Amino acid sequence: MEYPTKLIENAVNEISKLPGIGKKSALRIVLHILKENNEYTESISEAIIKLRQETKYCRICHMISDSEDCTCMTPKRDTSVICVVEDTPDIIAIRSTAQYNGMFHVLGGLISPIDGVGPEDLNIPTLIERIKNSETPVREIVLALSSSMEGDTTAFYIAKKLRPFDLKITTIARGIPVGGELEFTDEITLGRSIVKRINYDLNEG
Repeated sequence: MEYPTKLIENAVNEISKLPGIGKKSALRIVLHILKENNEYTESISEAIIKLRQETKYCRICHMISDSEDCTCMTPKRDTSVICVVEDTPDIIAIRSTAQYNGMFHVLGGLISPIDGVGPEDLNIPTLIERIKNSETPVREIVLALSSSMEGDTTAFYIAKKLRPFDLKITTIARGIPVGGELEFTDEITLGRSIVKRINYDLNEG
């Protein structure tokens, strides 16, 4: 694809690095920005810079937040149940189903030796600390991870680590297609998978 200027080409190359945006879509965005006034461009730039510089992560559940205080710890939520997910988008997807009323814990990824990601790179130690130190005894851990080799490996590892605790360990029902990611699963399917969650069997992991 030929571009009118090097500036446009550079902008297109950067924007097309965003997930789900190809070169044609990036070009449309760049040309749209050029048509707008300077205030519009500055507003977008400022929002992105603030997003990157001021975003924090909860020190308890590791969810993206405006502060380090836990935003999922509210009186209406069941603090005895913790749903373990890969990342914040999974929390957004699960909340949108209105079928889960417990707490969350973000791992920050999945175990993937091929990508150089091991258990020590994830927020697993803080999950164990939460269970040990929770004011309300934790009675259930829900493993809401992708139906992939990495997701299954991570679930198996966590289940083994939690074996010494008196906990019910469940996993979302396999309404999620194999290899599917939670954030892209429709709300009805995901909601049913949470409601019909099943006991996690270490012998099958």
